[in-house]
Amino acid sequence: MKNATVQKVETATLKTLPGDDLRQIMWRFSDRYDLQMVVQSTRSVARGPVAHLVAEGGRNSHEWTDKKAGLFKSFDESGITTVFIDPEFGGYIPGPKNLVLGLVAFELAWVDAGAATCSMASNLALAPIHEKGTTKQKKYYMSRCVPGASKETWRGAFALTEPIPYIGVDTGVIGGRVRVAEWKEGKEPVLQIEKRGRFITNMAFANFVTAAVDSDDPRIKGSCMVILEETDPGSFDRGAPTLKLAHQLSSTRDPIFNLKVPASRIIGGYTLKDGVIVPNFNHGEVIESVFMRTRVTPGLMTSAKLLSAIEPVIRYHRRRFRGASSSSAGTPRYELGLQMKEDALHRLVDVWAMGEAGASLGFTIARLLDEYDSIEKEKERIFEEKGVKGPRAQLKIFRANEKAALEYVSLKNQPEGKRDAKRIEALEKDPLVRFMADDAIVNVLIPACKLWNTGQGATAMREAVSLMGGYGITEDCPGFLPYKWMDAQLEATYEGPEAVQRRQLSFTMAQDLFLAQLDGWISELRGIASKRPGTGACTLASAFELWRWTLKHILTAKDADEKDLYQNQRHGVTFPLADALAWLVASRCFILDVVELAEKGPENPSLAEGIEGFVSFYSDLAHTQAVRASGEAARICAELVFGYNRHPSWDGADACCQKDNPEAVAAGYTGCKHAAGNAVEEDGSHALKAGPCVQFDGMETFVRLRSKLDGCLTGSRLAKDRAASALTQVMIPEAMDYPA
Repeated sequence: MKNATVQKVETATLKTLPGDDLRQIMWRFSDRYDLQMVVQSTRSVARGPVAHLVAEGGRNSHEWTDKKAGLFKSFDESGITTVFIDPEFGGYIPGPKNLVLGLVAFELAWVDAGAATCSMASNLALAPIHEKGTTKQKKYYMSRCVPGASKETWRGAFALTEPIPYIGVDTGVIGGRVRVAEWKEGKEPVLQIEKRGRFITNMAFANFVTAAVDSDDPRIKGSCMVILEETDPGSFDRGAPTLKLAHQLSSTRDPIFNLKVPASRIIGGYTLKDGVIVPNFNHGEVIESVFMRTRVTPGLMTSAKLLSAIEPVIRYHRRRFRGASSSSAGTPRYELGLQMKEDALHRLVDVWAMGEAGASLGFTIARLLDEYDSIEKEKERIFEEKGVKGPRAQLKIFRANEKAALEYVSLKNQPEGKRDAKRIEALEKDPLVRFMADDAIVNVLIPACKLWNTGQGATAMREAVSLMGGYGITEDCPGFLPYKWMDAQLEATYEGPEAVQRRQLSFTMAQDLFLAQLDGWISELRGIASKRPGTGACTLASAFELWRWTLKHILTAKDADEKDLYQNQRHGVTFPLADALAWLVASRCFILDVVELAEKGPENPSLAEGIEGFVSFYSDLAHTQAVRASGEAARICAELVFGYNRHPSWDGADACCQKDNPEAVAAGYTGCKHAAGNAVEEDGSHALKAGPCVQFDGMETFVRLRSKLDGCLTGSRLAKDRAASALTQVMIPEAMDYPA
């Protein structure tokens, strides 16, 4: 057997900043001309009217001004407003809309997240109707939101639970009530809706609101979501503007509703049973369907900020010393400025890698949801045909199919040459099996995206601002970076703060169907590592193995007080483990996008000349991120595996740790085996440390996996050095393409 050799290889490097051709390949829409046109039209709005409004001080007011309202004209004319609408109701993009909505939000948030929120809020208001509404409800409200379809283009708002006086606390607590106001024999019931909202976007101009309410009447069962219109009888009080510090280009108010509406406004309709109105969908079922799709958007908005910061920071660093008497044209100090310093380069590499990983994760989920939508509809059709209603009845069906779904995933994990193709084909014909497999993935990736992109992204955005020095906290900072930093803090709370996402992950990441697919990911990354070792795939595979072992251990382990570690309310265990997984899945998506670029990039004539440099740079960037993610995951796993064991102490150890009694030492005291420094002398003295050294009985596999992961870091800092060096050579435009 020949030993592996190590040699220095000269590689191409980054020449220009990535453009649309590269992004279209990595995010898989190079064959979608319709989406490419949406991106271009959205970008023209973002870097034109939106950027000018920000530069002119449009964010300096809590009020909804005429200039802010003027953005709607640009949204309508560019086609942004209609992106969410299905063609049958006046839209122009057929099929699922998750990817296109993600692209629109990304382009707008590249300049200002408030504008992105303003644009997307009506889509959020329509989402409950789109997902669970009756055919009549869909046609009525969606057609009115299409510009030019009626005298006035309708805008919507979404009022969820929002308990007063606080928000984002518990999605099961509803701050609204519904009663029967009037119910004449033979006629439709009239409902009395009382609802207070907080932090409700679009309220300054909303024509309708989709609101969650709970029954306050024995004649109405449970909760539901209803549609409120501004012309309904009663009070449609838009409320006072929220005194927020972020997203100032969107309208946010605290409305109060006290309205009478027909029962037909219950989203999804209702049935009558023994004189009781029974909504076809409770508010939880509607929210689950909506948030499954809409949580990806704020995650992508934060990632857009990070990537938008790269060019301004490079420009600032290179020009930092120009104009000084000690800096003359042609000298390294003049040409590179702060880029002469490794610290500035390495920190910017970290920001860039975080942005790319977040974008990869977000767009991966968006594409997966586009595929998932059709499978979900097929599942719903089957349940309707079989008369399966309610979560419990559905769960019973899923449990009956779990074995087949696990078999399907297991077969898919096998190498292509060894798969039972006929059996896989037979299982794929069962929509429920395919749905369960995909559902297990999206129920992990979606909260992971919302948690990691916005939470860790906000921290990384702070780093980007700091790289601008004192310039980073001024109003005229290029790229609007301080505004983006503040906006990122708000996105971390949108559609459920971090605790909500971690809570969901604590349930979904421990499911057998997800873990079976995780095993496939590990094999997949090993395969990538054998072909493209520079991507960090091997490191990430080792980190996934460590996380997998940790979860398996913690599911059955107890702490020093004999209490179970993995339980619902033990957030100190489940939440950090969710954080670790989120780091890893984001890095995986980034690596897969780099592989896609390496395989498909050479086929694109526009990229042919520089593709080798792009692939080399992005491989180093992915490697850097994989190491960062693996390090975070390893730290968390080690804390959880060892941190709940009580450290041995000298108290009471004399009897078993006497220097002249090694047999007793080996048998009698946990963590106190006969070793140098563990023994107690006859006079009671011992080494100057807290207690006998901890041993690793039963943890040998973890220690081995951790050691293996540490070894996988080989070469990672060289990759970071190469990426940093590329930042000193990449060409950037002379000026930004939108105003400062």
